[in-house]
Amino acid sequence: MHTRRQLLLLGFSTTMLAACTTLPSSNERPPIVFMHGNGDSAALWQTTIWRFESNGWPRDRLFALDQPFPLARDDDTVAQAGRSSTADSMAFLKSEVERVLKTTGATQVVLIGNSRGGNAIRNHVQNGGGDRVVSHVVLGGNPAHGIWAIKGRQERSEFSGLSPFLQQLNAPKNGSGDEVTPGVKWLTLRSDRNDKYAQPDGIWIGIKGTPTHVGFDSAALKGATNVVLPRVDHRETSFSAAAFDATWRFLTGEAPRTLAIEPEAQITLSGRVTGLGVDPLKPDSGAFSNNLPLAGARLEVFAIDASTGGRTGPAVWQQTIMQDGRWGPFQAQPETRYEFVLSAPGYATTHIYRSPFPRSSSVLHLRPERIAESDRDAKALVIFTRPRGYFDAERDTLSFDGQALPPGVPPSGSGVSSSKIKLPNDAPRTIAAEFNGERLVGQTWPASHGDVSVLELTY
Repeated sequence: MHTRRQLLLLGFSTTMLAACTTLPSSNERPPIVFMHGNGDSAALWQTTIWRFESNGWPRDRLFALDQPFPLARDDDTVAQAGRSSTADSMAFLKSEVERVLKTTGATQVVLIGNSRGGNAIRNHVQNGGGDRVVSHVVLGGNPAHGIWAIKGRQERSEFSGLSPFLQQLNAPKNGSGDEVTPGVKWLTLRSDRNDKYAQPDGIWIGIKGTPTHVGFDSAALKGATNVVLPRVDHRETSFSAAAFDATWRFLTGEAPRTLAIEPEAQITLSGRVTGLGVDPLKPDSGAFSNNLPLAGARLEVFAIDASTGGRTGPAVWQQTIMQDGRWGPFQAQPETRYEFVLSAPGYATTHIYRSPFPRSSSVLHLRPERIAESDRDAKALVIFTRPRGYFDAERDTLSFDGQALPPGVPPSGSGVSSSKIKLPNDAPRTIAAEFNGERLVGQTWPASHGDVSVLELTY
């Protein structure tokens, strides 16, 4: 494993983080561009954006991106339907950075990336001219030295530590052996031992018992400020309050005023409706996510009872999704829970239940589900999901329909972010789930009618 700069525990990192900042005062904040990870979307940055806003960063200086095809190729050098190469990702990011600079009139941006998004950021800064327009980079859970480094195993994947892509990114940049491009300030955030993609054993990549030749410190980079966030999982390296705290200190040299998300009196919600793709060469391999607009989908929004999940009246918002995929703006009521119902040809009618929204958001993205063949026997189907983190039965307090260990969640480890219950009865009823104090409530719907319920955590 590569030599690293001494890793800092978060509680002792304030002084060093403060020494790294040169950003201007609060009334001159530079634009921040957020780049999501493999298979993800801009929606995952919602709580991070809220925390930046709650601490005074201007809303119009926060830009979360949606890469059209967010999944990486199996082989970076071979075209693959519905997937993107490292070159595609860099070109997309470069174009978006140029757009943000033009829109804001700024001369430099801050880039913040999670997981695979960090690969695109490093590539852009090192090989795409980003070093001229980027002041600071923050990488959360970036597999900088690969998820595996096994000879003969997909060596041309961008996630292999042996790939030409990562080898050139990690090549020494100076006599000190720094792996980061000079002239830009770099921060990496990683878990101590809880990131599923930085494990010495291949348990989370389907080869349990096989050494990956990658360590817990895979995300750290020589020449960067490297911070360890104890017990966080792969996604929490970017989307947790601890990740925000370290990021804010690095950018401003000060502690954030608050780690809480401060509520707004007026809440406006909008976002995009996107779909699922299928590889035409492997139609039986299952659907995969993309960020392409799902034109023609129908969206309805209902206010619901906080204790039963039942609707309290007719739809408060209805819309047919147009070619751009955008929905809204919808004026939501504070403290009100909503059910978002998506219907589109080829998809299940998907009922999404969320916690009340404390603030406005333009990245409330929605995607309908498909019912897998293996779930066709269910009378009702309910999915409990945590997009911004994973479930850890040893670390977290959770329940799903009264089960303390939800189906599919292992008794140890942070490697699963969703759970599914197949009910033997299609009679509509209340169903609830809870994660570390965030409680969701919804209703079941008959799967025979093509309906699916989704309980989606915000935090």
